[in-house]
Amino acid sequence: MSFKIIEQAQARLNRSELAVPGSSPRFFERAAKSDADVIFLDLEDAVAPDDKPKARKNIIKALNEIDWGDKTMSVRINGLDTHYMYRDVVDVVEQAGERLDLIMIPKVGTAADVYAIDMLVTQIEDAKGYKKRIGFEHIIETALGMQNVHEIASASNRNESLHFGVADYAASTRARTTNIGGVNSDYAVLTDPDESGSRDIHWGDMWHYAIARMVVAARANGLRPIDGPFGDFSDPEGYKASGRRAAALGIEGKWAIHPSQIELASEIFSPTKEETTKAKRIIAAMKQAEREGKGAVALDGRLIDIASVRQAEVMVTKAKLISGRNRTRGRDSK
Repeated sequence: MSFKIIEQAQARLNRSELAVPGSSPRFFERAAKSDADVIFLDLEDAVAPDDKPKARKNIIKALNEIDWGDKTMSVRINGLDTHYMYRDVVDVVEQAGERLDLIMIPKVGTAADVYAIDMLVTQIEDAKGYKKRIGFEHIIETALGMQNVHEIASASNRNESLHFGVADYAASTRARTTNIGGVNSDYAVLTDPDESGSRDIHWGDMWHYAIARMVVAARANGLRPIDGPFGDFSDPEGYKASGRRAAALGIEGKWAIHPSQIELASEIFSPTKEETTKAKRIIAAMKQAEREGKGAVALDGRLIDIASVRQAEVMVTKAKLISGRNRTRGRDSK
């Protein structure tokens, strides 16, 4: 390992992150009763310009008056290039900062963007005497943001997570798609012709590079990498396929733009009982190997070593977080 120690962001369950428009208060109570790990109340893209001041007031009232239970609460502010942003930060943090856990910053392009919000939030927290420190979620959704993703990830000790905003990223890079996430039939290769001249088409994942790069930046700075929206909420199988692909790359959770996607995300990003049991066996086997002076050992016909233990410990830690969440909500652990 490097001599540099990576400090991990605050541990939070972030399997499902439910988006709720601030202009639609009728959805707030339903969101509070949902099984989402994180809820972000939106002041940006889901709110029309004329509705933004009212949406801000709705969110402040909701944070102060609704029982959100043990959910992590976030607010997506407007971009730094708008005149709405400073009022979003000042009004929400001053008037509802004690129930706010995170601020989601959209279209982050440079480390200086993070610094600007950090300064503003710090001054408000100091003036109000808040004891709890508000964390930051950053949406990487522009070419500029992806270019500077490593600097953004290390720009503040408030940083907790990076999110991939696929729709705006596609627009920024001028990708030829109008889908929000998912696959693209044009992103494919043809096999060579077989003896009959037939050729197979193999679709690829056009977002692989962007997500993989964001995951590296997040993990290298102790942050949670989170996948963004999947627009077709009538396609649960497509959502699950997108989530599994993201999980395989190291993503920790995914947005839910519709309540039906919450359970899907929680299932995808939760280790199964079988996986948790195997992880515990790996840890136990390596402890026994260490007592015997061995650096590696065979388990179920496969070699395991200290790297295997690190992988297993990640899974066991997440299982413990989920078990604790289930107990507080009065449910049996999966």
